[in-house]
Amino acid sequence: MQPKPTSTSKSAEPQTIWTIGHSNRSKEAFLELLRGHGIQSLVDVRSFPTSKIAHFTREEMEHWLPENGVEYIWLGKQLGGYRSGGYQKHMRTRLFKEGIAQLVEIARRKRTCIMCMETNPRYCHRRFISAHLERKNAKVTHIASKAQTSLSQLLNHRG
Repeated sequence: MQPKPTSTSKSAEPQTIWTIGHSNRSKEAFLELLRGHGIQSLVDVRSFPTSKIAHFTREEMEHWLPENGVEYIWLGKQLGGYRSGGYQKHMRTRLFKEGIAQLVEIARRKRTCIMCMETNPRYCHRRFISAHLERKNAKVTHIASKAQTSLSQLLNHRG
């Protein structure tokens, strides 16, 4: 049975979007985390979708994720990090707003997770994307393990 999309109507229930950092996980461990959370669409928000770990390059992910039932979408041009002038300045641009609109539309259709490299969003631009989504009344959940972890728990964790 397929998980239900995060939102099928304009109800008062907030839309949920997940985040994950691929880190140095194996392909199998990464897929297990996505499956464990019912993720149907993975949105790559890396500006440079490459990795020292071959299976996390854009070219590889475009193949093995769909083969395993997960749609792969790259929005690094719109939502990727490493911005001249900083990410918060980028968040005021039309390009960022277009990327957010695309992300929200994808998440309306399928259970969606944004991905970058860093495991902890405290050290990643996903924290800015997440905070923006939360201000727009979305629920953001960071996948750190099989158990769901909220962004605020990770950001406030000292350790």
